[in-house]
Amino acid sequence: MKNTHVRKLLVLAVAATFPLAATFAPIPEAAQFGIAVAVGAQPSLGWYKHIVDTDFVKEYAQIPPRKDVTIIDSRPAARRYDVGHIPGAINIPDTQFEKSKHLLPEDKSKLLIFYCGGLDCMLSHESAKKAEAIGYTNIKVYAEGEPAWTKRGLPLSVSTAYVKKLLDDKEKVALIDARPKRVFEKGAIPGAINIPDTEFDKHLDKLPADKATPLIYYCGGLDCVLSDKSATKARELGYSAVKTYSEGFPAWSKAFPEAISTAAAGMMAMPAAMANMAGQMMQKTIEIVPGKDKGTISAVSFDKIFQESSAQALFVDVRDTKEFAAATIKGAISIPINQLEKRMDELPKDKPVLFFCGTGGRAGEAYDTVKLIRPEVNAYFLDADVQFNPDGSYKITKGR
Repeated sequence: MKNTHVRKLLVLAVAATFPLAATFAPIPEAAQFGIAVAVGAQPSLGWYKHIVDTDFVKEYAQIPPRKDVTIIDSRPAARRYDVGHIPGAINIPDTQFEKSKHLLPEDKSKLLIFYCGGLDCMLSHESAKKAEAIGYTNIKVYAEGEPAWTKRGLPLSVSTAYVKKLLDDKEKVALIDARPKRVFEKGAIPGAINIPDTEFDKHLDKLPADKATPLIYYCGGLDCVLSDKSATKARELGYSAVKTYSEGFPAWSKAFPEAISTAAAGMMAMPAAMANMAGQMMQKTIEIVPGKDKGTISAVSFDKIFQESSAQALFVDVRDTKEFAAATIKGAISIPINQLEKRMDELPKDKPVLFFCGTGGRAGEAYDTVKLIRPEVNAYFLDADVQFNPDGSYKITKGR
């Protein structure tokens, strides 16, 4: 009875310290907060007056970010925010509040939610008071902060700086681009693998066997939900260290425009130095002039290689076997597009692979497939209308 009486007094003390407005969520664990006071959280020594819990924050922490709220992480950047923060939260370390307050919304009636490192962390409370002092009128503090968020198994996001550090330090981490393969090939973070969210189940073999391996998913920025969806699927498969890079490729390309991997010249997944070396080696024996679109070879270059260096490239006809039997380019091999995935190992890495068909459509699909599954293959495709003759010659009637 005595313990119960003391507990009630503690809860009443907390209630008096934190007058909760009728418009925001009550704290369901009020008794737990009372115990926290008893063991030293000491809200009477500086906590902000309006406290919210994990469920309240969860309603607002969404991707794409809600327009009616700004969530602020008051912890230091490099060792805390960068490593893992509530998705969509911005970083204004309390120690830098004055010089970073321009990051707060212009509308001073907009909801602000500050958080930091848990019940013993005062940074969010101090920042909330500073925001109130400059005129903000709708401020809450998520006192339990990142530790409670993580304990609930809720997602965390990492920063651009953290992704760069992981790559520079060659850390063991799987960086996964959840965008469609066509978008991925136009530009991606170096070292990333492409598992489009819409094809997640088809490429489970690309995920690491060790489910403790850190996974970081990204896509097209804060308005893109693909990385969040894929991260959720990975957690459901049992991966235990899954985070997202919510700002994604737009933020990366802005911060590091010189560090972007593309599918140009078939070097999509290779580091830049290796790509240059491979390109130089290739140019010593065969010259390829790209077409207008990425992955294509110009009609003139295709003709020149066929006439002068056909043995130094592999010509692959991806039409049906009946079409191939009727007429094809002399020296070409047949790999129908519907057999390509199963026969991927037949493609060499030491010479260019030139895909062609009758109009360029299936050839382009073959290129996309190879770049997704075996990006190390130096592949191109002819985007043109081609007329095939029984003697093995051909005529390009319309090149694109």
